[in-house]
Amino acid sequence: MDTLRSIESFVKAVQAGSIAAGARLQGITAAAASQNIQRLEKSLGARLLTRTTRKLSMTESGELYYAEVQPIIAALSRAQAVITEFHGQPQGRLKIGSSVAFGRHVLMPLIPAFTRHFPKVSIELVLSDHSLDHVTEDIDISIRFNQQLEPGLVARKIASVPVLFCASPDYLQRKGTPSSPEALFQHDCLMFRVPVDGRLLSWVFDRNGMHYEPEINPSIICNDIDSLHRLAVEGAGIARLAAFVANEDIRRGTLVALFQSASMPLSFYACYRDQHAMTNKVRAFMDYLVKEMPDAW
Repeated sequence: MDTLRSIESFVKAVQAGSIAAGARLQGITAAAASQNIQRLEKSLGARLLTRTTRKLSMTESGELYYAEVQPIIAALSRAQAVITEFHGQPQGRLKIGSSVAFGRHVLMPLIPAFTRHFPKVSIELVLSDHSLDHVTEDIDISIRFNQQLEPGLVARKIASVPVLFCASPDYLQRKGTPSSPEALFQHDCLMFRVPVDGRLLSWVFDRNGMHYEPEINPSIICNDIDSLHRLAVEGAGIARLAAFVANEDIRRGTLVALFQSASMPLSFYACYRDQHAMTNKVRAFMDYLVKEMPDAW
């Protein structure tokens, strides 16, 4: 068992990119993980990792050894999950990754009822607009919109959310209401910079079944959707917002939606690694999302 623990420390360190990050995936200290790897290297009589202050890399022996033991550790993890959940109620830690806005506005209101229904499941939420890696960050489920889907992940659609172009009544009174997407060039546009790749999120409209992207003149750029939402409410300009962010202000009259018939919706998906990752707790949460997701936003 000690040897298996040491092998796991080695595999997790490689997958996470550092001994400290691998130790977090194991739930042990970095010092303990380092000792495990040192014992493994001593028993094998070979150096597996080259460590510097900035980089962790495998030796040639390490690459050969990793190729042999990584599938074993993965299989043992799956076997443990199967036995733990065999004919039982979903249980254990469920780690969910999501964009900040979707997590804050959609997941947070839904999770308390899920945990009451499945009290043996503990939730860990990772809210980030940066790319989430299922393997290195040990993510069970990630919520992604269509542009974030990655090859190799299994994706199940959970929602289609309208995208709304919004401005405050004060802004529209001062600057006028654009009559068409072409008129946006004359307006102050509040645009989102995607943290993953640094690009500006394009404003796309539907025109007779074709995608149309007008010329935009950004006045403020931000990498946080809720901040752009706040700026729009305060009259700074026009923002592109998912309905779950904007609807409450639209109902209150503090935001006005523009071009509703021309906007392109966002499709959201619950994603997991592969068929082996479909445990009872993952299936239960995905079924719950599909059932509880609003029919209309």
